[in-house]
Amino acid sequence: MDEKKYRNSLDKDDESRNNEYHFNDVETDSARNEEFASEITADDYRADRNDDTGDVISSYGWIGIALSVISFFMWPFVLGAAGIILGFVSRSKGADTLGNIAIAAGVISIIMTLFFRPFF
Repeated sequence: MDEKKYRNSLDKDDESRNNEYHFNDVETDSARNEEFASEITADDYRADRNDDTGDVISSYGWIGIALSVISFFMWPFVLGAAGIILGFVSRSKGADTLGNIAIAAGVISIIMTLFFRPFF
């Protein structure tokens, strides 16, 4: 009896399979059977950059250094903070050395002001 139920379920599965659409038997036109996407790897990727001159914008670094040096003599918190901010902007533009110098000078100016201002 169990065998009859099993065979009936197999027959139903075969009938339902015949009613479904199967694309395995369909022959396709070879002109339409193409792959349009291509694979890309990290070695193949080249970023197109719109750098007109290729030079690093260093004016932010120089202005940051100037503000940091001036902050040793007047308005150390304001000019030192401005020098630090312009130092980070300079680093983001590619002038790492100028940016680091501006940041260091601004931090040193603020720290010196915090330690030496109470004595004078």
